[in-house]
Amino acid sequence: MTATDERTLGGTAGGGPRPLEGLLVVGLEQAVAAPIATRHLADMGARVVKVENPRGGDFARHYDGALNGMAAHFVWVNRGKESLTLNLTDPRGAEALERLLGRADVLIQNLAPGAAARRGLAAEQVVARHPRMVAVDISGYGEGGPLSHKRAYDLLVQSEGGSCSVTGEPGRPAKAGIPIIDLATGMYALSSILAALYARRETGRGSAISLSLFDVVTEWMGYSLNFTMGTGVEQQPAGVGSPAVAPYGAYPTADGQTVVLGTTNDREWQRLARTVLDRPDLADDPAFAGNADRVRERARLDEVIIAWSKSVTLVEAQEILDNAELGNARLNGVQDVLDHPHLRERDRWQEVSTPTGTVQALLPPPIAAEWTPPMGAVPALGEHTDALLAELGYPTEEIAALRRDRVV
Repeated sequence: MTATDERTLGGTAGGGPRPLEGLLVVGLEQAVAAPIATRHLADMGARVVKVENPRGGDFARHYDGALNGMAAHFVWVNRGKESLTLNLTDPRGAEALERLLGRADVLIQNLAPGAAARRGLAAEQVVARHPRMVAVDISGYGEGGPLSHKRAYDLLVQSEGGSCSVTGEPGRPAKAGIPIIDLATGMYALSSILAALYARRETGRGSAISLSLFDVVTEWMGYSLNFTMGTGVEQQPAGVGSPAVAPYGAYPTADGQTVVLGTTNDREWQRLARTVLDRPDLADDPAFAGNADRVRERARLDEVIIAWSKSVTLVEAQEILDNAELGNARLNGVQDVLDHPHLRERDRWQEVSTPTGTVQALLPPPIAAEWTPPMGAVPALGEHTDALLAELGYPTEEIAALRRDRVV
């Protein structure tokens, strides 16, 4: 049974009705920021129609062929959606989209700068025509500034917004390994949509919402901005650590592994010094009394901790730290996470259908006792076009003409 079949039949295997069942979401989306938001809406039961260009669709479909011949990014953020191909430069394609919007509750778009507005699809334009619509524009830099015209991708915005400067090692800035600002923007879009839908229950009115990746990265730079604002000092990145807290980092063990440990308050520091390191002299030394003191003395402390960590195996280190009630972890690679027993034993991996066969996918993070996520299929490009057009009232012969003329 496909995700569409399940929705039509009203099935909600493993629980009660999902909280967003009955909502129709339209995504004029590409890459990660908007698709991750709509995927989470689908996880909560919404019907999500992904509108794509017939000539290739979402460009993230073609990043690689890593997962059963499909792009790893695309499979990750597009399960549970229906794919409708429309050439929006053709008036007939634009008219079909307008019919769809007339039935929709939510529109989210992250097209190139100015593209949505030129087609009357910017959030304010859509809400003016459809007052109950919750419409979200995602852009790189927002409106009204000197960068508003620029294209923006995760790396570019991380660079412009300063996050690369606080990541990596001193003199070696780095982008976060995951597309963190794309994801953060998608989560702000998700929370804003849910808030606007909640408000609509009382007011009957939708909302036009705009988000920019640049505003998101600068919001998430809050600690660094405040620190430099208050001190005039730009902190240096700390690799697998934090410039704000010490001891807090990655330390090699005797068996070639790496234990990551951290103290976040003075009580934890005392336990580390006395119980783990057996160094009451450090615990009593006023040079290490407070966190700011320990940050200044990070290099001295790291030397002591490394001497201890190199004397024990990873298993021994973690047992000692657990017994001392100190936070710790193993520094894992990607394959380690794929094989992680904490995911396996909690049944976090589920099968998802794709056009090229089933793949394993992680359940979404929210766990609710009352409902389960549908874990719907990843759509082929235009897979649902004919069915959706028929649902919108197009007769078979007109659908055939639209396909013949490459409108769909």
